[in-house]
Amino acid sequence: MRISPDSLVLLEFGGFSLNATIVMTWVVMAVVVTIAILATRGVSDTLVPSRWQTLLEVLVSEMRQQITEVSRHDPGRYLAFVGTLFIFIATANLLAIVPGYMPPTGSLSTTTALALCVLVAVPLYGVAQKGLGGYLRNYIRPTIFMLPFNIIGELSRTIALAIRLYGNVMSGTVIAAILISIAPFLFPILLSLLGLLTGLIQAYIFAVLAMVYIASATQVAEQQNKRGE
Repeated sequence: MRISPDSLVLLEFGGFSLNATIVMTWVVMAVVVTIAILATRGVSDTLVPSRWQTLLEVLVSEMRQQITEVSRHDPGRYLAFVGTLFIFIATANLLAIVPGYMPPTGSLSTTTALALCVLVAVPLYGVAQKGLGGYLRNYIRPTIFMLPFNIIGELSRTIALAIRLYGNVMSGTVIAAILISIAPFLFPILLSLLGLLTGLIQAYIFAVLAMVYIASATQVAEQQNKRGE
């Protein structure tokens, strides 16, 4: 039983190894791009939009609403980043019902890369909202002695994001494999349905946490601007 797609090497050429994590990530990206092309092709403002357009509008509207509720800001500036995180993770997890597919989110390297994207995005949004000096001052509040603790906090939540997603996806795969080996004709359908639900929940949690971290970096700026006024 393979716990991580990293352990499945599909091709070796020289010093380069092509494992299942890379291949499955390409598959997820291809699926997302294909769906995006289909959903945006022929987009119009008619009263009777296509099914693809309706699905796209519902998805975007719901993401905008969730971002607004978490950040209390205009969702437009965050939609592309947070929405992409959610769609990628959700698609990667939902494709697990396809035989032979191994979700790349079951690899610690993939979840770490996603968490690092959040780690980079948080200060970028904070600097854009408040400026470099204003954002960096957050690390020495309420006193300069909090600097190491604030830095550790930034790094620890990044590690927590990566491990949380990896652990949930990996543990679900292991449990499913064990139960199927015990009763191969009883559990597969129920586990597939449970896996779909769990995959969506994990994508939602990851995206919401990313938005919470970004909002915390930008709301400080708003509060201080109000005090200055």
